[in-house]
Amino acid sequence: MPEYPPGSVSVILVNLNRLELLRSALNSIFHDLRPNTEVIVVDNASTDGSADMVAREFPTVRIVRNTTNKGFCEANNQGIAIATGEFIALLNNDAEAEPGWLDALVRAISQSPQTGMAASKVLVWEDPRRLDKVGHLIFFDGQNRGRGSGEIDNGQYDTMEDVLWPDGCAALYRHRMLDEIGGFDEDFFAYADDAELGLRARLAGWSCIYAPSAVVRHHRGATLGVRSLRRVELIERNRVLLAAKLFPWSLLWLNGVFYLARLAAGLWAGLMGRGEISRFPGWKNKFLVAKSMIRADLEALSLLPKILRKRKAIRRIRKLSTMQIFHLLWRHRISLKVLSQQSI
Repeated sequence: MPEYPPGSVSVILVNLNRLELLRSALNSIFHDLRPNTEVIVVDNASTDGSADMVAREFPTVRIVRNTTNKGFCEANNQGIAIATGEFIALLNNDAEAEPGWLDALVRAISQSPQTGMAASKVLVWEDPRRLDKVGHLIFFDGQNRGRGSGEIDNGQYDTMEDVLWPDGCAALYRHRMLDEIGGFDEDFFAYADDAELGLRARLAGWSCIYAPSAVVRHHRGATLGVRSLRRVELIERNRVLLAAKLFPWSLLWLNGVFYLARLAAGLWAGLMGRGEISRFPGWKNKFLVAKSMIRADLEALSLLPKILRKRKAIRRIRKLSTMQIFHLLWRHRISLKVLSQQSI
C-alpha cells in the first residue's frame, strides 16, 4: 500500500459543461487553500471551454481531459488514481466551500485512525439558512436521503457526531480506506454512488464523522435538474443495486414490502402537494414518473447478475456481522413519514 504524506489532501472536482459554476467552486478552494494540498479537475468532455478555463486561470490544478462523459463515478476514480494526498476531498462543481471547510474536515477525520470518512454541513446555495444535508439516512428498501434536508439551520446539527456516510458533493475520505475497499462502483454512473461507497466502507468497519464547521453551499439539482426523468431513473435503479449488493439477505427479502410502503406514502404526500412527486404536477407528469420508475427497475434487474457477483466479493472486506448491520441501519434510519414528504 502506498505511503502518503501525513495531513496532505487531494481535492477532486468532476465537471461537465459547468464553466461558471466550476470557476466559483475553484475560487472558493483557492481563497482558503491549506498547505500540502493538490487540486485535480476531471473534465468529462465539456464543450464550453471549462478545461481551458482551468488551465488558464488555475495553472497549478492538475487536469484530466476525458474525450467522453465518464459519469461521476468513473471520473472520480480517475482522480483518486492519480491523487497523492493522505486524504481525498470531493467537491461538486456546483458547490462552494466556506472558509475553513477543508481544515475542519481534516481535523475531524484525524481524531481516530478508524475514521475513514468525514461529512460536511451542506447548505442550500440559494437560501443558506436552509440545510441541504448533514450526512445521510437510509430507508429499509435502500432509498437514502440527506439528514436534515430542507430544515432551517438553527444549530440543531452543530455537534460533531457519527453519521452513516458523507454526501459526495462535499466529503473527505481517507486514501488508505479507498485503497482497502476500492473506489466508486462505476455501474452506478451517478446518484447513490456515495451511498454505496459509504455503506460499503461501514460494512468494512470504517466510521464516518460529521464536522459541522466544514460548511459548503450547494446548488441543488444542478447536474440533471430536479425535474429530470433520467435523474428519477438513476435514483430508483441505484436504490435497487445498493440493496442487492450490500443489504443482508434477511432484509433484502423484505425489500418489496418496504418499497411498496414508500410508494404508497409518496403518492399520498404528492396528492397533498408534498414530497418528491410534487415536483411533477398533473397526472400526465406523474404517469411519466411511474414509467421512469418501471424502466429503472427493469434496468436494475438486467444488472443484478453482475451486482450479485460483486456482493460475493464484499465478503472479503466485510467486518460487521448481520446483527451489527441491522443496528447500523436502524440507528441511521429515516422514517417513512419524513422520507415521503421530503424532496431530494
